[in-house]
Amino acid sequence: MPELPEVETVARDLRPKLVGATIVGARTNWVRTLRSQDPVAFADGVTGRTVEAVGRRAKLVVVDLTGEAALTIHLKMTGQIFVVPADWPEDAYIRLVLELEDGREVRFRDIRKFGKIGLYSRDPVSGELVEEIGGRAVFAAIGPEPLDPDFTLRDFRKLIRRRKGRLKPLLTDQSFLAGVGNIYADEALWRSKLHPLRSAASLRPPDERRLYDAIRTILTEAVERRGSSIDDYTAPDGDGSMQEQLDVYQRTGEPCPRCGHPIKRIVIGARSYLNRDVMIDASASVEIGPDVMIGPGCYLTDHDHVFNATGAPGSLPLVSAPTRIGARCWLGAHVTVLKGVTIGDGTVVGAGSVVTKSLPAGVIAVGNPARVLRQIAS
Repeated sequence: MPELPEVETVARDLRPKLVGATIVGARTNWVRTLRSQDPVAFADGVTGRTVEAVGRRAKLVVVDLTGEAALTIHLKMTGQIFVVPADWPEDAYIRLVLELEDGREVRFRDIRKFGKIGLYSRDPVSGELVEEIGGRAVFAAIGPEPLDPDFTLRDFRKLIRRRKGRLKPLLTDQSFLAGVGNIYADEALWRSKLHPLRSAASLRPPDERRLYDAIRTILTEAVERRGSSIDDYTAPDGDGSMQEQLDVYQRTGEPCPRCGHPIKRIVIGARSYLNRDVMIDASASVEIGPDVMIGPGCYLTDHDHVFNATGAPGSLPLVSAPTRIGARCWLGAHVTVLKGVTIGDGTVVGAGSVVTKSLPAGVIAVGNPARVLRQIAS
């Protein structure tokens, strides 16, 4: 899905083409493209209005119109916007067309049909886009813009110190920061030398500064390069080139630019899986879970945390052989460790966990009903 740099590029390309243009008609070829799903009301609402500005908020293009109104365009996965002469051939994937007074058309092309276009009023008092005058702002739940000159390191620290979740999901949470997705979250975390599974609560001031600087640097560079043209993304004036500069995103198996080891892909979220021979290297506590399967050959280093937030006995996380669990790790409630897994001294096994082997003398089993099942010879 296009992120901040890609949507910013689209907005910048559209601005000189649309500002001052008047809409004289609209036709919808796929009704679900409209947030209102009312083609007649949408056409009536935009006809006769002139484009005053084109900008971006989070991952949406915002087209300001006369009469205190605005269009929001969410490209989603395959959305593309083109401004072309009206007599140009129209392919089967054009979902919505805005007809301009000068004979041109704004065409929204969307192969997978996930994109959305909305028409909103702008509150005359607050200036915010609202579904109805005096109603809730359209972007009320969206976090600050990371490239806003007024968004300082102090602001970032205030935000992140209120959070306890893992860094990768946090960075892609639009209520935390606007416009950051998988591509630039991965790149920012790599540049700042922070593990994506690390808890925000574990960050120290130098970590916070590195992450803040990395986010702003990578996004600024990506905007300058017109974004990353991966899969279906393109802008009205052509593709971006940031994909050629990415260090880790979609580089699975390639040598890490920093250490030279092959880059490993970790899918983070429910029912995720840490693949064979992945090392979870923690300079501070790293949280793995909930519902994460840790596959054969993985190695959890000292002080790593494996937990299961659901608290349901017998559910994941599942640690399978021949994974090695380092010294002084913490296995939370209801973690299942299969036979053959090596567990270092000082590791804590939480309540309800099942370890299907005999534990070393230094391993601590705590909680009730923590169970340790002795290894049975075959």
